Amino acid sequence: MFETLTALPPDALLKLIGEHRNDTRENKVDLGVGVYRDEFGNTPVLSSVKKAEKHILDHQQTKSYKGSAGDPLFNDAIQRLIFGEESAGDERLITLQTPGGSGSLRVAAGLVLRAKPDVSVWVSDPTWNNHVPLLGGAGMRLESYPYYDADSRSLRIDDLLETLGQIPQGDIVLLHGCCHNPTGMDPTQEQWRQIADIVAERSLVPFIDAAYIGLANGLEADVYPIRLLAERSSEMIVSASCSKNFGLYGDRVGSLTFISPNAATSKIVYSQACQLVRTLYSLPPDHGAVAVQHILQDAELRAEWVEELGTMRLRLKAVRKWLVAALRERAPEHDFSHIENANGMFSYLGISPEKVTRLKTDYGIYMEGMGRINVAGITAENVDYLADSIAAVL
Repeated sequence: MFETLTALPPDALLKLIGEHRNDTRENKVDLGVGVYRDEFGNTPVLSSVKKAEKHILDHQQTKSYKGSAGDPLFNDAIQRLIFGEESAGDERLITLQTPGGSGSLRVAAGLVLRAKPDVSVWVSDPTWNNHVPLLGGAGMRLESYPYYDADSRSLRIDDLLETLGQIPQGDIVLLHGCCHNPTGMDPTQEQWRQIADIVAERSLVPFIDAAYIGLANGLEADVYPIRLLAERSSEMIVSASCSKNFGLYGDRVGSLTFISPNAATSKIVYSQACQLVRTLYSLPPDHGAVAVQHILQDAELRAEWVEELGTMRLRLKAVRKWLVAALRERAPEHDFSHIENANGMFSYLGISPEKVTRLKTDYGIYMEGMGRINVAGITAENVDYLADSIAAVL
């Protein structure tokens, strides 16, 4: 049977990780892998998470199944975090625990295809490199809307709004809640209001990928566009991840929320979503979700988590400033200010693929082929070497 298959090339990012791992140069720099790193280059377990895990170890009485929708306490806590405390009583909302953000996206795709198989999903150009294979591979029909201007290194807001105004009514628009991946460029609150106006006017369905809540400008600021669109839309999908903001990468903790026009439809959506989950992975993993739930419901732990999240956010903003200042000194004829203006972990550096290859080959600096960098890979020890190397290839 398997002799009919042909080998596929490795995932570009996973290949990059392997190349960096096998590079023996001591001054090598990894700006490719999409995880947060502290000032020492480590991806730590948060102190709040460790305390929550100790509580689980001391008090958990069973590892039994919790059902296809996952932990109901987690679902309630994460829904309140994203949509506000008042959302707990809104019968139009249903939330499921999922295996990370990717699992959430896949379940959402499956349910949309059951409900409206001919619908188109509009994704930003560019978007996260797994959006198209994940959603398209599930069978969704994908279109794109303009988002980023590589020449001016800025958001194409006028083109974005114009395209939204031409999208057929009832189509789905996939929007990054904050910390746009790969550009780091987010709409302002005023621009989000313009987007929400068009979405409401044309009866489009917003589909929010919220993978970085808290890492752009703080929890309340980062959920602003989600709550804004929820107020303006009769139907909505929100896929969220706890990988970055809780550091739970390997535990695969995510959530999926559907907003329906009324409570009766919401119950139908819930039944369909649970049945779909049953056919995909049966039920989500438990441990990480229980940790998140405990942190969000324990006032002391929640305060500690918010402080740790703030430390991560401020570090990301600081290293952006370091890099821009170092490049301004070494390559004053080039403008890299867009890196400082962006949010979260990712930005386009703004150099050609050929120069990206030179940075890897000549200097041991690894990033995705289009020049997307994870600024969390920058430290006080490597920023000067990084800026020297970029200036050299320029």
